[in-house]
Amino acid sequence: MGRHKQPEIRDRILDACVDYALAHGLPDRLEPLAAASGTSTRMLIYHFGTRDALLRETLGRARQRQRDFFGELVSPRPDEPYPSTLRRAWRVMTGPAGRPYLTMFGRLREDAEQQLWPGFRREATTDWLRPLEDGMRSIGRPELGTLVLAVVRGLIMDLEATGDASRADQAFDDFLAALALVTTTGTFVVPAVRR
Repeated sequence: MGRHKQPEIRDRILDACVDYALAHGLPDRLEPLAAASGTSTRMLIYHFGTRDALLRETLGRARQRQRDFFGELVSPRPDEPYPSTLRRAWRVMTGPAGRPYLTMFGRLREDAEQQLWPGFRREATTDWLRPLEDGMRSIGRPELGTLVLAVVRGLIMDLEATGDASRADQAFDDFLAALALVTTTGTFVVPAVRR
């Protein structure tokens, strides 16, 4: 008679694999995940079936952590104007605590085949829309959630590609200033382009 799988052990192993993947990226082999979780590759296969199944679950758990973490950051607060919430969220998301998520999922978004998570690009494009709409609803403009999402995603991609944090931070601050005008005046004012 075989051993019964123990969900708490499997859960502990998965959390250790997520911690490793966020710090180092998804490995090509199981050995680094086995070492990080204090087990053997044989036990990883026992608990998860295949390498790809383990990697899919690792990505899923990491994404859930990111949703919880970032979701809390972009949630409106009764004592804070929403643009201030967005500014603080941007700093944390692009800072040391948030960068591992951006790096991991940026690589996955760039994966043309997306074998580990088919449909990730679409999901990653839309999963932040509702929290941002809820935040923008707090200032009476839920329809601007799409605009906020587009700016955040675009600047994150820029930051990942260039590493120019000061330029991306300044662009986000400029966007928030424009957003403040929109929410107070009701119109979006585009500055004149100097030639």
